Amino acid sequence: MTADLLITFIGYAFVTSITPGPNNTMLLASGVNFGFRPSLPHILGITLGFTLMVLAVGLGLGAVFQIVPVLHSILRFLGAAYLLYLAWRIAGTGAPDDGTAGTTRPLSVMQAAAFQWVNPKAWIMAIGAVATYAPQADYAVNIGVLTVLFALVNGPCVAVWAAAGTSLRRFLTNPRKRRRFNIGMAVLLAASILPILSGH
Repeated sequence: MTADLLITFIGYAFVTSITPGPNNTMLLASGVNFGFRPSLPHILGITLGFTLMVLAVGLGLGAVFQIVPVLHSILRFLGAAYLLYLAWRIAGTGAPDDGTAGTTRPLSVMQAAAFQWVNPKAWIMAIGAVATYAPQADYAVNIGVLTVLFALVNGPCVAVWAAAGTSLRRFLTNPRKRRRFNIGMAVLLAASILPILSGH
């Protein structure tokens, strides 16, 4: 893999990891509701789950969707259902002093990692990375390099969203404001289902 291709790939990894999506919306809400440190397992789970996905796609899992297209449809609807559940969880999260804090907690490492496998944006990122940036010459080595680089870029990018949410905590100490914020995040997360269901 050439240096130019590596630089271009790092740019791709950065842009796709830092831009809004289900993971980053949930981390923003987690930062607001729980703080940065309690959100660390969520951050780690996203990076771990997504890194394994890139590796799996590189090893041929992405081709399964071309062979059995119905699996992609099943994945889309599972993803939509799970996103609705997560939106409901976020909407029900309370402020620290409104009596409902503790009714939910941040996603664990395993929950966040498992979510990547029904996260349509993650699939698009992984398949795009392998299809575009993995030359056939020394393919296995290239997949290894892409996997490691994506992990190194993705982790800090998603952590930024949890940090941003943590910074917002001081402005959202009022239970009503916190409640409105959580409902807004839930609506945004639920809205991300529309492109999933339309197949785009």
